[in-house]
Amino acid sequence: VEEGQSPHTLFIGCSDSRVVPDLLIDAAPGELFVVRNVGNIVPPPEADEGHHGVSAAIEYAVEILHVAEIVICGHSHCGAVRALYEPPSDLPENLSRWLELASGARIDEPVSEALLRRTERRSIVLQLDRLMDFPTVRERVEAGEIGLHGWHYVIEDGSVRVLDFETGEFVPHAEETDDG
Repeated sequence: VEEGQSPHTLFIGCSDSRVVPDLLIDAAPGELFVVRNVGNIVPPPEADEGHHGVSAAIEYAVEILHVAEIVICGHSHCGAVRALYEPPSDLPENLSRWLELASGARIDEPVSEALLRRTERRSIVLQLDRLMDFPTVRERVEAGEIGLHGWHYVIEDGSVRVLDFETGEFVPHAEETDDG
């Protein structure tokens, strides 16, 4: 670790203090390159003069560190997802603009806990789709050099549900076995 980092995974997760990436993955120092923000949001790649911290981190992880995996990890009881259903005028200006990036996950139904869980998972899928808008990510995924993963951490019981790309459903994380 003292001679540099060589993480295998880019972990993009929520800033929520209940989500601890190193514990979720049981990672040692140097194994994860972590990006955390409100709502585990991936902004679109932009070529303007703005400051794009998340985009820069994605490019650094993919192009410089050559990570083999990218995880988008959302979680239950996400305040950012709940805020998607609040009037934007009720939110601080920067937060409102940031959350607009996840507005595509909103569902036009009365708010309930079940709806919020569905929205959390839809947002994870939205962020995975947006990752593919980064040319370098798309190239490496299509070449089989990077695997994408969508995780939904269930705070109540500490379990992780993973996106099955074939069915579009989040299923219980299968523990690795000794035979592979």
